[in-house]
Parts: sequence; C-alpha cells; structure tokens
Amino acid sequence: MRKVVFYIAASLDGYIASPDGSVDWLPAPPPGEDYGYADFLATVDATLQGRTTYEQVLTFGEWPYPTLTNYVFSRQLAQSPVPSVQLVADDPVQYVTALKQHPGGTIWLIGGSSLAAPLLAAGLVDELMLFVVPQVLGAGIPLWQPGLRLQPTRLLHTRTWPDGMALLHYQL
Repeated sequence: MRKVVFYIAASLDGYIASPDGSVDWLPAPPPGEDYGYADFLATVDATLQGRTTYEQVLTFGEWPYPTLTNYVFSRQLAQSPVPSVQLVADDPVQYVTALKQHPGGTIWLIGGSSLAAPLLAAGLVDELMLFVVPQVLGAGIPLWQPGLRLQPTRLLHTRTWPDGMALLHYQL
C-alpha cells in the first residue's frame, strides 16, 4: 500500500502562510542546499492539494510538478490549465483511501491545513515531515486546524542546518 507523507514547512509559531496566504517569508535555501527536497521528491509520484494551495502554486510561474499526478480537491474549479492536474470534487477521505490501494510511489500531501485535517483525522497520513523555519509570524494560516487530534507519533529522524532550519520526521 502507498504511503501519504505530509511534507510541509511551518514557522516557529505554527503558521504555514501569512494572513494573506503568502509564503514569501520562507527563506531561499543557501547555495547548494535543498534541505533534502530532491531526495524526497524522487520517491513521489502524486501530490494532494487543496484549491487554495493549488492556486498559490500557479502564481509561482511554471508548474513545478509536471511529471507527477496532481490531485487538486475543489468543488469550485471546473478545469485546470495544467495537464498533470486532476480536479477532484469527491470526499477527500474516501478518495485518498482508494488512492492508497493503487500501486505507485509516495503520495505527497502538500496542503493546506483544510485538506490535511480530515486526512489526518481519518488516519490516512503515514508520515509527517515538518520543516520548522526559524521565524515567528505572529499570525497567519495555522498548520493545525482547531480540534484536530493526532494519533500517537514516533520520531523517525531529525536534522538541523546551520541557518536554523530543522526537520522533524514522524511516523503517524
């Protein structure tokens, strides 16, 4: 069975985006450093995104995941200009439950927190790779939805970088 990995960055105070939804506070990696992103991406063949995350990624320029199958959960969007994007209006829990049964690589849950919350609550997320950015935003879009209860976790790995970035990798 395929695994779902929630791979995401958050500020020290637990926000994944500024109040306006921007992520321009995320630092650019130092030259020659990608914080393990390329290694992770090599295991992935599909992404899960909510509509807001998808629309934000579209503003970054060229679509960054053309070789992956990208599932965007939205009841508002009718079509996507990106050939590798499949719009999904179905219930995320039911859809991802079925998707995990199909052969393939890692499924990357990109976000946002509104999509992650029901998948976490249903026990469909297998791992959390949380990059803690050494910055305090004070307000914004929180990583965790109110009332979310995570299942027990097991720490798999930690890593820190000289610029203060830290990876916390958990099995859920």
